[in-house]
Amino acid sequence: MMKRVVLDWVAVLVSYFLLGLIRILTGSQARWWGCPPKALQRIYFANHQSHADLVMIWAALPKELRHNTRAVAARDYWTRTPFKHWLTSAVFNVIYVSRDRQASEDPLEPLIEAMSHGDSLILFPEGTRGFADEPQAFKAGLYNLALKFPEVELVPAWINNVQRVMPKGEVVPVPVLCSVTFGVPMQVLPGEDCPTFLQRARLAVLALRDV
Repeated sequence: MMKRVVLDWVAVLVSYFLLGLIRILTGSQARWWGCPPKALQRIYFANHQSHADLVMIWAALPKELRHNTRAVAARDYWTRTPFKHWLTSAVFNVIYVSRDRQASEDPLEPLIEAMSHGDSLILFPEGTRGFADEPQAFKAGLYNLALKFPEVELVPAWINNVQRVMPKGEVVPVPVLCSVTFGVPMQVLPGEDCPTFLQRARLAVLALRDV
């Protein structure tokens, strides 16, 4: 019992340390351009070029929204070592998804369960980090979640410059001014098919790059 309490406190302290670190390294500017930071159930979806993306959006949210907003992370990578597993589960309370799942396994099941309990999500619809300036094609998960939870706001976000803080393949961050711009919430339009919606969602993220 005492060990559990101590670990909980350590997790809280580490979260404050990471918040301070990301703000020192990046300036961590949150730009609520298309919507205010309200306590609504939302899916924040963004471009993905760095491991720091998760922390950037998490740090950009007000404290009262951070508690119920959970990032989606690849289980095989983020549980590879005990420290990564502890960091993502105890500090960030992420939802793990399996990239090497069995054919009968529904990859959205843990996300649906979390949203059914009222949690918001931070989702990177590309599925993996990219090297290009523009996002890769989005995967269908965002569309399927939007259909299942039509009352939930889908908020596009553009993470600017963070790939220069910790690009793919690097482990030591460098100080660079970064920002997260949140756009106008969107929904699946009546009769809209998956490819059309995903392309519209991708363009909504990309349009925030120049705001």
